[in-house]
Amino acid sequence: MEDVSHAVKLESIKSFQSTIRKMEKALAQMTQKGANTTLIKKRLNALLIGLDVLENVWNQRPLHYTEEALTDARIVLNGLLPTIRNSYVKSKAGSPQRTLLERRIKSLELAVQAIDDSFIGLS
Repeated sequence: MEDVSHAVKLESIKSFQSTIRKMEKALAQMTQKGANTTLIKKRLNALLIGLDVLENVWNQRPLHYTEEALTDARIVLNGLLPTIRNSYVKSKAGSPQRTLLERRIKSLELAVQAIDDSFIGLS
């Protein structure tokens, strides 16, 4: 995994935590309305795994996921990137929204990279 500054590590972890909180709120609202929650549950699970993978790499926290769970999370996280990048392109330069999106993109990319690197250890 690339060498990442302490500041980027903190921003990435905070970005994941923020995104997870938003997904949890959205899941609660959708559940209350009786909407289909399959997709949001899948995304929330992938985000939780992504955060755990980063904390494992950077903070030596234990990681207890199967190769299949990591693969599924990688696919979902990678699938979120095009939409976020598209929102980033449409955002105004210097805006708080753009900064948030930059951090979200970076954190997702780092999580995908960390998952990829974890497969080296699983082989």
